[in-house]
Amino acid sequence: MIGLSVPAMAQDAAPATPAAAQMTPDQVTAFNKAVADFTAAQAAQQGGDNAGALAKYEAALPAICTAVQVQPGNIDNVNFLANALYAAAAAAGAQQQIDKTLALYEESVPHWRTVVEAKPTDATSRNILAGILVQLGNAKLAKQDKAGAAPLYAEGLALARKSFAENASDSIVKNLHLSALIGASQTSEDAAIKTEATTTAKAMLADGSVDAVNKPAAQALAGITPGA
Repeated sequence: MIGLSVPAMAQDAAPATPAAAQMTPDQVTAFNKAVADFTAAQAAQQGGDNAGALAKYEAALPAICTAVQVQPGNIDNVNFLANALYAAAAAAGAQQQIDKTLALYEESVPHWRTVVEAKPTDATSRNILAGILVQLGNAKLAKQDKAGAAPLYAEGLALARKSFAENASDSIVKNLHLSALIGASQTSEDAAIKTEATTTAKAMLADGSVDAVNKPAAQALAGITPGA
């Protein structure tokens, strides 16, 4: 099961209008409309109207994509597009539209990679990308596609390790790190990964920091029978 929630948007999620000299007047108008649609979608999503939010996000995405195509070096617009795709995925997931959720996740990944590369100290974006990669790995593993899942888990784990090294006491970061380890332990041939996943799961079960999503897999790694 893919767990989703309304994402925390980056502070610069809705950037200023791109320079008119690099876009046609129609493209500038469409971009401005996209910013308004994005803002309305966020309000709808936060109010629990995921269907309305998804419709607004989907209306906004083409113009945001165009802005990024015209100005690929404008990191604010790339970040805006990554956020819009991620938020749309959350809205789709809340409606159990899993195929659409995964497609939006996949579309967002290269843009999140660009943002994370450009902003190496931006832990929020790094954690979002790591979480998406783990979710995509989970989806492939659920279809027994270990070869497809392995590189996604490996990339997600590398990002999660960095965040864990920076903020090991944060519950969300700890569980992101654990989820990446759980995935990697099922696809990697590295015995050290499996040992680390088991050790981490046992420690987090002992201190009660495992979240509900990770708990079943953590218990399995630790050899604990639920309810025993």
